[in-house]
Amino acid sequence: MLFNSLEFIAIFLPVSLLVFHLTGRYAGQAAAISTLSIASVLFYAYWSPIYILLIVAEITFSFCIGRYLSDAAVSSATKRKVLIFSIALLLVTLGYFKYTNLLLSGINSLMGIHFPILVIILPLGISFHTFQQIAYLVDASKGRAPIYHFNQFALFVVFFPQLIAGPIVHHHELIPQFSRPAWTRLNPQNVLVGFSYFALGLFKKTMIADCLAQIASPVFDNAAGGAAIPALRVWVAMLAYTLQIYFDFSAYSDMAVGLARMFNLRLPINFFSPYKAKNISQFWRRWHISLSRFLRDYLYVPLGGSRKGASRAAANLMITMLLGGLWHGAGLQFVIWGGLHGLFLAVHRTVSPAIPAALKNNKIYGIGATMLTFFCVSFAWVFFRADDLQTALSMFAAMIPTDEASRSLSTKFIKHAPFDGWPVLLGALLLALFAPNLPQIFRRQSPALLTGVLDKAVFAQIRRAPARFLVWRPGLVGGLIIGICFAIGFLAIFAWQSEFLYFQF
Repeated sequence: MLFNSLEFIAIFLPVSLLVFHLTGRYAGQAAAISTLSIASVLFYAYWSPIYILLIVAEITFSFCIGRYLSDAAVSSATKRKVLIFSIALLLVTLGYFKYTNLLLSGINSLMGIHFPILVIILPLGISFHTFQQIAYLVDASKGRAPIYHFNQFALFVVFFPQLIAGPIVHHHELIPQFSRPAWTRLNPQNVLVGFSYFALGLFKKTMIADCLAQIASPVFDNAAGGAAIPALRVWVAMLAYTLQIYFDFSAYSDMAVGLARMFNLRLPINFFSPYKAKNISQFWRRWHISLSRFLRDYLYVPLGGSRKGASRAAANLMITMLLGGLWHGAGLQFVIWGGLHGLFLAVHRTVSPAIPAALKNNKIYGIGATMLTFFCVSFAWVFFRADDLQTALSMFAAMIPTDEASRSLSTKFIKHAPFDGWPVLLGALLLALFAPNLPQIFRRQSPALLTGVLDKAVFAQIRRAPARFLVWRPGLVGGLIIGICFAIGFLAIFAWQSEFLYFQF
């Protein structure tokens, strides 16, 4: 079920919200937890009921193993073996759905064998809830996870706002909220704040991200089909997708935060104006923050981090980002995308210490650094978006016309094919680079978890309030703006309805 769908907005959300609060009021917290868990499972089952068996089996397995690993009587050596086995089993399950056909294709190409490609449907959200459970098991083995009730742990995994595309939530961030005395009571202010957040996220998805898709997708599709494309059109498509994926995924994260707040819960922030970053390291501290945190804490640091010298740190960054790219998709283009970001991070780590502090604080340098970071990220997105490596290479080949036919095509396009998507493209670019983000606009309501998620430098920026008229507050003006955004975003559902980009991961 999509957040941007009529059945979700008009039926599922109001019914589940009403039943949850009524259950909490008249039957207690335990019943409310079970009710919300059942609602979340139904939300998941709307897509494919058969995969309920998979997610329930994984939850039961992780819960039982977590209880065992939390037992102080179990030796460290035994815990280590059980942990390795458990993580391997979760990763093998993920790997079967995600990488079986990639492996078969590789074997067929390298060895000339003709293994049949299987029809495997990737379960929605499997990459996200697998990482959540792995983080829990690691913490349990280190004594950092309390003993939870099964219904609490189950809700932690299946809670529908974050089930499909994150954020990747740590157990200690969400489960303790289930024990607050007033958690299940209807809180009109939380519902208002949550709905406002959700409405703005819906507007970003349907009126910005989906409009940008109309610009980017045809060009990538033509490149995949081998069609000749004017150079300017390719550059526009690269920029359009760069903005589309930001507004699409940030919209999902905003809607998730808003939905959780309606249920009196707070999820971690997952985006903080990443295209304003002055270097690639800042970008990853602002983009998909929960994934960056997971890769840092459960992969980069265990590999050795930066503790064993610059060369080893660069190698660890490259391994981390290559695996991060492979996590996003089973294709060589995703590996290259991850490798590019690993290279960007390694170069930044090497060069940054040599840049004088006075220069880093210079405004002109800051603008240039932001533009360079934005270009590098946009360049890498071409690999991420392309259906395969050949499509990405075709896009890059078309960017710079090298023969007379290509130059003629580009000139003809500029003269005779005026581009009517500039208002959307320019507006989205200005919003991404200059507008305050929702955590700043809603800073007084603290809708999302910030501490422990954002680094100190980014966290401090939230305290720098935007212009007074941009700070949201309950009232007639704020209500009208939210109402208009929701109405426009909702009506756009009937014009086009698309899945969120990260649903495929």
